[in-house]
Amino acid sequence: MAASTSMKFRVAGMDCAACATKIENAMQRLPGVADISVSYGQGRLALSVDEDRTSRATIENKIRALGYTPTVLDAEAGVADLANIADGPWWRSVRGRLVIATTVLLSLAYLVSHIEPSWATGAYVLATVLGLIPIGRRALTGAMSGTPFSIEMLMSIAAIGAIAIDEAPEAAIVVFLFTVGELLEGVAAGRARAGIRALMDLVPRTAQRLRGTEIEIVPVEFLAIGDVVVVRPGDRIPSDGEVLEGTSEIDEAPVTGESVPVAKGAGQSVYAGSISLDGELRVRISRTTAGNTIARIIHTVEEAQASKAPVARAIDSFSRWYTPVAMIISLLVIVVPPLLFDGDWDTWIYRGLAVLLIACPCALVVSTPAAVASGLASGARIGLLIKSGAALEALGKVKTIAFDKTGTLTLGKPKVADVVVLQGSEEHLLAKASAVERGANHPLGQAILAEATRRALDIPRAFGGSTITPGKAVTARVMSGFVSVGSPRYAEEQAILDANLKRKISALEEAGKTVVVVLEARRLLGLIALRDEPRPDAREGLEEIRALGIKTVMLTGDNARTGEAIGRALDIDVRAELLPEDKLQAISAYRALAHIAMVGDGINDAPALAAASVGIAMGGGTDVALETADVAILKDRVTGVAELVRLSRTTLANIRQNIALALGLKCAFLVTTLLGTTPLWMAILADTGATVLVTANALRLLRFKRAQ
Repeated sequence: MAASTSMKFRVAGMDCAACATKIENAMQRLPGVADISVSYGQGRLALSVDEDRTSRATIENKIRALGYTPTVLDAEAGVADLANIADGPWWRSVRGRLVIATTVLLSLAYLVSHIEPSWATGAYVLATVLGLIPIGRRALTGAMSGTPFSIEMLMSIAAIGAIAIDEAPEAAIVVFLFTVGELLEGVAAGRARAGIRALMDLVPRTAQRLRGTEIEIVPVEFLAIGDVVVVRPGDRIPSDGEVLEGTSEIDEAPVTGESVPVAKGAGQSVYAGSISLDGELRVRISRTTAGNTIARIIHTVEEAQASKAPVARAIDSFSRWYTPVAMIISLLVIVVPPLLFDGDWDTWIYRGLAVLLIACPCALVVSTPAAVASGLASGARIGLLIKSGAALEALGKVKTIAFDKTGTLTLGKPKVADVVVLQGSEEHLLAKASAVERGANHPLGQAILAEATRRALDIPRAFGGSTITPGKAVTARVMSGFVSVGSPRYAEEQAILDANLKRKISALEEAGKTVVVVLEARRLLGLIALRDEPRPDAREGLEEIRALGIKTVMLTGDNARTGEAIGRALDIDVRAELLPEDKLQAISAYRALAHIAMVGDGINDAPALAAASVGIAMGGGTDVALETADVAILKDRVTGVAELVRLSRTTLANIRQNIALALGLKCAFLVTTLLGTTPLWMAILADTGATVLVTANALRLLRFKRAQ
């Protein structure tokens, strides 16, 4: 069996879900073609093909026969190709040229009808037929490729039927308005794509690469990992990297949505698209253009736009039987009144053809994905990265939001506040604890190591790595024996805490500090108390969430007294001393009652994030946030959670408006058609006009702003 080849195409003219469905159906009928992924939002088609059975030329010809223009992309192409999706002038597009042609044909027919009235019918018939040729060809290709009930097929039947009942002028106008409507759909879709394409524009096209003592200007695509670039005041950083020299205030709003600049110096990471405000930097590139943070954000949004929200899947299922039923109704409108009520055949054929034009579900099908795509793009531009349409929809339905404490509601940068020595010295205690915590990814372990480093302590070597008992302790072997750093509960289980120590621990915890015990061979060496301050915006963010009618709760593995101290400061319910499995059970219990979101740092909360209706990563850094959970808040602000909910609710309201608009227009036109007051040329507006309106309404979501 021959190996499959991956192919990607940019498909010009694919502007709605119905277009994507036609292409997908056509590809499914080609032998050897599999793994088909179509995104009308980004104008992309990806597939794998056995070229011994179907050639690339065959695929391209099939796409062209459907009325679209394919352009082959590199199979490894990433988001950099977005720059090539920019829409050109409308008159250069296939649809633009068709509008110009039908305009000329209709104008000529109008002139002929006034110069020589006896030729009027022939002139309008000729204009209709010539304008209908490319539309009819697409209709036949679609029908043979698995999409018999396309708008092109309905249009062709209606136009031919109008000619048959001597309504050639109406037929010509219908063809003209159809081409104009399709053109407007394309323009609106281009505006929607611009929402995410604007992110790519944040990355400069060139970079100043340092070669020895010389600076050369190169395209950003030429940058390799390890290259050093010069970033001057006012310049955008060309790709992710690490500052080697210099200091500057960095505007990271393009990545995080956070408007407050961040001071950066040697050894600190910077992101592509960020702006150096007041200093010159030397930056060593750590990621290529295709893999930088902006590129990964865009790739994530693209994948999310290609996925379908539950409401979109429901609409698709509805539309599959809606059009055939509407066509049957159209047929009944044509035959029932003349056969049963002695109606005029021409009159009812005319009305039936109008119903046929109303029958296409394009506006209904596009109502949801257009809104979801705009909502996802709008969120990405303000640092709210939502990874699927389903997550965007679920956010608007949550009734409870659970928060982890460390690194989420708190800064995640605890510091050693107290060291209580029971055996040896403070230095001896901190050194052994640091040996166990070396390489730890938990903020408490990092804080202990940081304190030992600050004191320039000689940290002993740990042999064989650390052993973690989740939620209880970390143990490692040093030269003098096994040392454990754990919770007071762990020490209590070992039966080595006396009443005096328990009182001391209680006093520290009631002061809002987290206490860890250090043991060596079941001997208690001492206590280390750490304090982690709440985020400055934590209380405000929680108040905003409660103002939206959502309950909040903090789930923490910390002790009850420390948890309650933080809870009182932030006015949030607390469930403390939870092991990872306890958090899972708590989330499951909440979810059994209603939708729940879990907000964590994306590092230690993966099981709880996965168990929630929506998992939200925050505070774990941009890299981690991009890889974990359903949603990532890139700006490390608790207020971002309320913004997520508002964005979701606004998007869901927009979807409801679009559905009501699409169905309302169709119902209104259906009634007026049966009453005989809707001409054919107005019936076409029930579809193309409604499609343009719902797309324009969805574009309003691109103006969604973060709360100030």
